[in-house]
Amino acid sequence: MTTANPTRDEFAALLEESFGDNDVLEGAVVKGTITAIEKDLAVIDVGLKVEGRVPLREFGAKAKDGTMKPGDVVEVMVKRIENAMGEAVLSREDARREESWIKLEVQFGNEEKVEGVIFNQVKGGFTVDLDGATAFLPRSQVDIRPVRDVTPLMNTPQPFLILKMDKRRGNIVVSRRSVLEESRAEQRSEIVQNLEEGQVVEGVVKNVTDYGAFVDLGGIDGLLHVTDMAWRRVNHPSEILTIGESVKVQIIRVNQDTHRISLGMKQLESDPWGLVETKYPLQSKVTGRVTNITDYGAFVEIEPGIEGLIHVSEMSWTKKNIHPGKIVSTSQEVEVVVLEVDPSKRRISLGLKQTLENPWVEFADKFVKGTEVEGEVKNKTEFGLFIGLEGDVDGMVHLSDLDWNRSGEEAIEDYNKGDMVKAVVLEVDIEKGRISLGIKQVGGDPIADGAQSGALRKGGVVTCEVIEVKDGGLEVTLADGDIKSFIKRADLSRDRDEQRPERFSVGQKVDARITQFDKKSRRIAVSIKALEIAEEKEAVAQYGSTDSGASLGDILGAALKNREGDED
Repeated sequence: MTTANPTRDEFAALLEESFGDNDVLEGAVVKGTITAIEKDLAVIDVGLKVEGRVPLREFGAKAKDGTMKPGDVVEVMVKRIENAMGEAVLSREDARREESWIKLEVQFGNEEKVEGVIFNQVKGGFTVDLDGATAFLPRSQVDIRPVRDVTPLMNTPQPFLILKMDKRRGNIVVSRRSVLEESRAEQRSEIVQNLEEGQVVEGVVKNVTDYGAFVDLGGIDGLLHVTDMAWRRVNHPSEILTIGESVKVQIIRVNQDTHRISLGMKQLESDPWGLVETKYPLQSKVTGRVTNITDYGAFVEIEPGIEGLIHVSEMSWTKKNIHPGKIVSTSQEVEVVVLEVDPSKRRISLGLKQTLENPWVEFADKFVKGTEVEGEVKNKTEFGLFIGLEGDVDGMVHLSDLDWNRSGEEAIEDYNKGDMVKAVVLEVDIEKGRISLGIKQVGGDPIADGAQSGALRKGGVVTCEVIEVKDGGLEVTLADGDIKSFIKRADLSRDRDEQRPERFSVGQKVDARITQFDKKSRRIAVSIKALEIAEEKEAVAQYGSTDSGASLGDILGAALKNREGDED
């Protein structure tokens, strides 16, 4: 039995009994009973000596709809046993937060989705209410693609995935993007399984790039490559499609593993190449539009979906090594000739020059071999001259056909670009578009002409002009300077003492006998010695011999006198 007046130790024991467990309650979530509702506060008894008051707003929706009433049991956190007013300090929000952390830790461990509400924007992202616990949603984790306006997503319950939790620091990081990706992957897998190659579906153009367009097939994207948009050439997908446009496409390929889908539009139309051989026979003329120009030629569309190539070599009869862009221009209407058709390779070879007369044929008809022509030196090269001729064609004079007597390298120095020259047509190759000309042949071939007239023959006598005196003999010309030859020192005289080149001078004319004449190789050898010996034999035969008593001097003197008389 307790005494009426307890001692000091007994009183301390009573206090310990009364408040000993209260320290444990602080910070704990406990159940309490609502004893009264006073304006915007709920009076709650949690089993302490005193009651506490909690604002109704902390109870959320229940407080707003008025369903809370005395007698309801609720969970709150004991913040402090007693405040200055002698009441317990309770918090429903802290209780909810503690409950949420416990629940969220379990869900985070199980990698489960959690439900939350985006309610505020902060630096780098947004804050999310996870049923009392506040989490951070980075901007990069809001959606699969960047979202400019998040307003439609705010204050709306939606699933999130917890990426990181740190209770000690009170940090929670969540992602909405991960949930969308997971959902999208499941959706994509289901859609892909229902797609088959050859199937025709409708979609919406989501994006247009240089190489094609991405089409949304209702949750999964397919690639419509630019080469599969139309049978004709498409320079850029934007020529055909716009973002947001609905299109009908055919499934070309489906990869079940990577979920990649290839689409086609042109496959929904008949292939125009099927009848190309019948519609465009060889050598037929057609009209088309230039669609593209490259270094090697120009592409011409002769009907939608059918393009042919004019190779650079088939653009002009006369203009060689010229860029196609200098002959035709994009979008230009041109008439062409069909040269080759290969439906299996989807190729048509076209010719532009074939629609015009071949100037090489015209030239060959008008200027036969041996005809003399005149033209301007267009170009001077290491192997000859190019001469501009009638009909906008060029002929070439090779170094070897510049001069009869001089080397080509020496003779070409006499000519400059722009000079007007005369030449003889030596050969016309229509197939290769080549004309061979000769300048030295103008006026004829002195060797051929001399041989034909008999003026040049082995044993014949010719008058030579000395053009150069050398130690080994004389450089001479004959036939009015058109033919060169060389008289060796040993052939300068029958008398050894007179075989001295220095006794002759440049410009001096001497008679000599042709000792060798090869028309084919154009080699002519002349000799003064041979002429002197021949004349001696002739004089002896005509005027006597040394055996009859006459001296050689008498015979030659008589022959010489007789010769002078004939000349007079």
